[in-house]
Amino acid sequence: MASNPFENPDGSYSVLVNEEGQHSLWPVSIDVPEGWMVTLEDASRQACLDYVETHWTDMRPVSLQNAMSENSSA
Repeated sequence: MASNPFENPDGSYSVLVNEEGQHSLWPVSIDVPEGWMVTLEDASRQACLDYVETHWTDMRPVSLQNAMSENSSA
């Protein structure tokens, strides 16, 4: 049985971010999907998790953050 490359504690990962500011832990062995860009490349799983924890502090999509900001200033 093949192991899940997204949950390999010893694997190499990247952190991806999309245009909505959402982050994803991504195995380096799998091509980056369209619409995502690499912000941290070829790091340990834990280093990527730590990066996400410190850089993705607002879980709301950027479009929602902007809409809420516009509504609060109107």
